[in-house]
Amino acid sequence: MARVARIEMTGGPEVIGWADVDLPPPGPGEVRMRNTAVGLNFIDIYFRSGLYPVPLPSGLGQEAAGVVEALGEGVTGFAPGDRVATFGPPIGAYATERNLPASSLFKLPDTIDDETAAAMLLKGCTAEFLVERCARVQPGWPVLVHAAAGGVGQILVQWLKAVGAEVIGTVGTEAKVAVARAAGADHVLLSRSDDIGARVREITGGAGVAVVFDGVGKATWEASLLATRRRGLIVSYGNASGPVEGVRLGALASHGSLFVSRPTSFDYYKTPEERAAGAGRLFAMLESGAVRAVIGQRFALADVAAAHAALEAGKTTGSTVLLP
Repeated sequence: MARVARIEMTGGPEVIGWADVDLPPPGPGEVRMRNTAVGLNFIDIYFRSGLYPVPLPSGLGQEAAGVVEALGEGVTGFAPGDRVATFGPPIGAYATERNLPASSLFKLPDTIDDETAAAMLLKGCTAEFLVERCARVQPGWPVLVHAAAGGVGQILVQWLKAVGAEVIGTVGTEAKVAVARAAGADHVLLSRSDDIGARVREITGGAGVAVVFDGVGKATWEASLLATRRRGLIVSYGNASGPVEGVRLGALASHGSLFVSRPTSFDYYKTPEERAAGAGRLFAMLESGAVRAVIGQRFALADVAAAHAALEAGKTTGSTVLLP
């Protein structure tokens, strides 16, 4: 029997329930994966709250590390006992085990442990495509990272420093300043008290940053506009404070002919070649020490509702791992 999280309706963390499920054998092209560590991500909250609609009832969670238990017909390249990880697209990672397409799995190198994989695969691959394929950040560029003490934020800061960028980070509390600095941020601003646009201009000699990485959304959109240099790029990749809506194209012109991208992981991890290359780059960065997993807290998988509440309230730092 597998223990599986389910939502029957959208809403707050309290809508997450649990069920015991008798899993069928994996179907053609599928594997059965037993989870050893599960990742928590803001996208899980978007599905739970209804911001990203899913057919109900639904599972939750995309990211997990574990072991292959069984293979369905036609599966090649995997064997029972292989250590693997996934970040979707199928959701349902909040489970002790499940069946999922073999095409959604990555084999884990021996050098990367299960908790690191669960903490880093989705967030690390997100940082990889944002920095290297979406924004194509170059050495010496000044870059702004909102929520620099968060799970993706800390990885972005580390990655950007590894490619030679000058990093300005924003954080929500004084306690998180040291966290962002430890990740490598050159400058750290307080999003709730500093005038972000003015401070960024001051730091950059009036020019502004070449790129803004904004996973916060609604609350930071205006600051992102004010902080970006002429012909710079705003990469709006998340909605932690709510989605950015009602964007006026004229605002991009009046702030300096700006570019904006609203990317998603699976448009950059679409083909097998893209998936292999992106994950390979992440594994190389982890193995070299250029990027490291920062696990700020661990919860029992059964306590995932409490983990959701902590993440939404801004009470977490780094990555959160859920342990079955």
